[in-house]
Amino acid sequence: MRCVITRYPFDLTRTGVLASMKGVRPELVTGASVTIGRRRYPVKQVGQVITRQDPRDFTAGEVMRAMTRLGFTCHDRPEGAPVGEGGLTLLQTASALLGGTGPVAV
Repeated sequence: MRCVITRYPFDLTRTGVLASMKGVRPELVTGASVTIGRRRYPVKQVGQVITRQDPRDFTAGEVMRAMTRLGFTCHDRPEGAPVGEGGLTLLQTASALLGGTGPVAV
């Protein structure tokens, strides 16, 4: 299927995307994401792998539109706050590393 991302046409297929993402370890999901196989990847990471372009060159919306057309499930944001080590949220972990004593009010 022909998809246009950053004004460049790409001939993408579902099996081609699955093959490209095989063996790629998902980064931490903090925003829009796409489920490929049994893993959930950040949209920008998927776009970077399949287009071989810098993630700053395309929008998450362009990649989400292409992945949806190929039949993948896209998500706008994660269900809960990203979790770091020890079950703490990333904000709590950062606070602890900076010398904070507890959760920080946002």
